[in-house]
Amino acid sequence: MTDLGDFGDFTADADADAEDGAAGDGADSSMSSSGTERPPNATATTDGADDAFESTPVEPRGEDAGIGAICVSQGLRVTEDGEETTLRAYVTRGNRSSIRIGSYLLAPYPDDAASAVGRTGGGAADETLFCRITGLEYAQQFHADDATEIHARRAMRSDGIDESDYKFVASLDPVAILYDDDGELKRRMTDRVPKPQTVIRQADDTREIKTGLKMPDNGVFLGHLSVGGEKVRTAASPPTIDYRLKDDYEAGDPLVFRHTLVAGGTGSGKTHGAKNVLRQYLDADRTYPMDDGRRVRPAVVQFDPQDEYAQMHDDNPDLDDEFTRRLEREGVAYGGHDDTTAFVPKVGSASYAAGHHRAEQVEFTIPFSMVHDNPWLVAGSGLNDNQYGALVGVLLPMFRDDYGNEGTYEEFTTFLDDPGLREQLDESGRVHEATFDAVRRRVLGFGHVFDQDARPITDLVHEFVRPGGLSVVPTYHINDSRATEAVVLAVSSLIIDQKLSNDPTYDRIKETPLVLGMDEAHNFLTDADSVQAGKVIKKFTEAAKQGRKERLGLFLITQDPQDIHDAVFKQINTTIVLNLGDEDAIKSVNIPSNLESKVPYMEKGQMVVYSPDNSEPVELIGLPKCVTCHGRD
Repeated sequence: MTDLGDFGDFTADADADAEDGAAGDGADSSMSSSGTERPPNATATTDGADDAFESTPVEPRGEDAGIGAICVSQGLRVTEDGEETTLRAYVTRGNRSSIRIGSYLLAPYPDDAASAVGRTGGGAADETLFCRITGLEYAQQFHADDATEIHARRAMRSDGIDESDYKFVASLDPVAILYDDDGELKRRMTDRVPKPQTVIRQADDTREIKTGLKMPDNGVFLGHLSVGGEKVRTAASPPTIDYRLKDDYEAGDPLVFRHTLVAGGTGSGKTHGAKNVLRQYLDADRTYPMDDGRRVRPAVVQFDPQDEYAQMHDDNPDLDDEFTRRLEREGVAYGGHDDTTAFVPKVGSASYAAGHHRAEQVEFTIPFSMVHDNPWLVAGSGLNDNQYGALVGVLLPMFRDDYGNEGTYEEFTTFLDDPGLREQLDESGRVHEATFDAVRRRVLGFGHVFDQDARPITDLVHEFVRPGGLSVVPTYHINDSRATEAVVLAVSSLIIDQKLSNDPTYDRIKETPLVLGMDEAHNFLTDADSVQAGKVIKKFTEAAKQGRKERLGLFLITQDPQDIHDAVFKQINTTIVLNLGDEDAIKSVNIPSNLESKVPYMEKGQMVVYSPDNSEPVELIGLPKCVTCHGRD
């Protein structure tokens, strides 16, 4: 006896031999082992064993179409809010290995009196339910307890798993109903329940999938549709499905002017992905209509704390012929952008080294005259309302009266060093001496930022904002975070103020579509209690609100999205989320929970795109190679 009990001693051949011996040598071959006559249609075995019953085939005739069928064993229900929707499908054995959570399926409706809602022709028409797999489970085919020692050890000694003993059921989320309208495939909300036993199949047609997910055919390329980290494949050529952002006024405002956020941790590929997206906006064929009827290419201004974006001037040597042909077939812009200039802020003795790119370099400085329009630029740390009022309402106007609009920072500090001024303002009751001292302390320490030995940025506007040009502002060489903040906010404020002004000083900014990119945006648009932080947030919020009208798009890149102020965050229409490990960061991006759970496990280049005005929330895989030069040796 084996350690599996009596089951180990049993064999079919031994049992048959025992029965033959009991029948005896003289048994009539026409008789059964019990002595009764064998039925005429019974088949005798050649070795004298007992009668074998004729087997009945259980496989249905014909070929399978699809991967399974809608089942009703646990209900079949579609509701308005979706909370009580019950939609499940049985998946046949041969198809189970290919099914994944998130896969897209199609369930056709019979065209017997189909609804004509949303169609101009009316009458019956073919309609199809487009749905997504939200859950997978095995269930017992027959009631049995397989949580036993003998079942486990049999499984450990077997060569495979017999799935015929189990049901494989997929839970489905109805996304939309697809229908034909005079040859055009359209979608509408789910308002019908599919029939029981409706055959389901995997969605493998590009047009069906794009329509089901409300994905546009044209626009700015982001990546390829994927499920569970694998690209969705179709029978078309190319077999992948491209994902694009709407970029023309026929489908509403271009999404670039409704703002984009790219969020991802270190090593997630966010800079790689951001470069690929920005390169599409710099394509020679991309233009936007202006109010005067002209079509103008956008300018891109990118603030670059890690000194990586000026490399977009150069080609990526890793792009081989096969890969570039793929890019050309899919209409993806690639290659270095010749019209790229690095505008390097001159800050004290800091020097900028640029051996990793061949872009032109132009030095600039921030003139103190810009402080009159943005007084918070000169505040080194938090000012309360009283102190900020003294700076804006008293000290700066007095300084401008004495030194004119072109007064320098050095002259301003000399102005504040006058003890007679402090005493005069205190005695007159305009500024208390303690308030004066607090303001003076906070405006000191900017001597290396303002009025350096370089051309003022206000004199370089025509070169800085160029239709079709990329202007990169590197700040990696600046070691002082206060100075970096002052430079970035000064230049971005110049752009925003001119864009929102009804009487701009620089028509070039006003009349050029502009993408304002900001890496490490959490450092500049954070939620803070200081007065100047509130002024910054208010400025960017107003820019975001009016971006569509003024053709100004914010392109924010961050690894800490939870630190970006809510007022700015609420204006973001397109959120691109790569791998994030921090739970607070993941919660802050406000993507659907089914995709939120995938974010910590995404590999480099995988992303979730949440853009309600563009498509359903989807999972994408970006290009494996950067379309411009990226990385340092």
